[in-house]
Amino acid sequence: MIPVDAQTMREIAPQFSGRLAERQRQITAEVGEVLAPTLDRYDINTRLRIAHFLGQTCHESAGFRTTEEFASGEAYEGRRDLGNTEPGDGPRFKGRGLLQLTGRANYAALGKTLKIDLVAQPERAAEPALSLVIACEFWKKNRLNALCDADDLIAVTRRINGGTNGLDDRRRLTSRAKSAIARLEGIVLSGAAPPPDGRPVLSRDSKGDMVATLQAMLRKLGFMVAVDADFGAGTEVAVASFQRDHKLDVDGIVGKITWAALEAATKGLK
Repeated sequence: MIPVDAQTMREIAPQFSGRLAERQRQITAEVGEVLAPTLDRYDINTRLRIAHFLGQTCHESAGFRTTEEFASGEAYEGRRDLGNTEPGDGPRFKGRGLLQLTGRANYAALGKTLKIDLVAQPERAAEPALSLVIACEFWKKNRLNALCDADDLIAVTRRINGGTNGLDDRRRLTSRAKSAIARLEGIVLSGAAPPPDGRPVLSRDSKGDMVATLQAMLRKLGFMVAVDADFGAGTEVAVASFQRDHKLDVDGIVGKITWAALEAATKGLK
């Protein structure tokens, strides 16, 4: 189990001040206490699965600072496709959760699954720890783990959003999540002391001579990346492609196993 917690969430999210910062601290503290075991229970338990989950939920919750949509919910009034058949159902069953649960029918169905009367107590869906479970249930129902395994950000986003709204922010947050999880696993990123085998583990935004060495190796293998000592999007894509070709975990992070594969693949090449 990867020990993600409140600190991991705050490392990924944008920083706020004042009331917004206090709300973010409250949500991340409560979710963080149960984050790792809850994700593990839903098989969201690999670097890629957790990174996509945290990146997407961070975006959907406005930086982990709300578990309830900002709008009143009036827009959902009378929406029979959501099961909103009674007066006031729109605001009553507005979006709540890290991935928002919306509409009487969805509240009723999920409440039945979780054995909680969310129709009688819809505000409970905004409770931080329960909002995490709501997001995990959505993740499971929509089979998002398989898309995460392919590191397909666009497909994950479409299944959550119905389109690609906020794609750039989702990409940025997911990348930050990958780096945060790498550190949690004891991976040392550029700028920190190297591990015993002498090769630092590199990921998006790493910089320095070892990134240039990596890029030079990738160029030897035919990947058209710049040797500029800056681990950007192009280098990440090349690393992921190399990992896929060599049947490694495809996460775009260069750790001990990927270094070894690169060295074997480039041995003897000029």
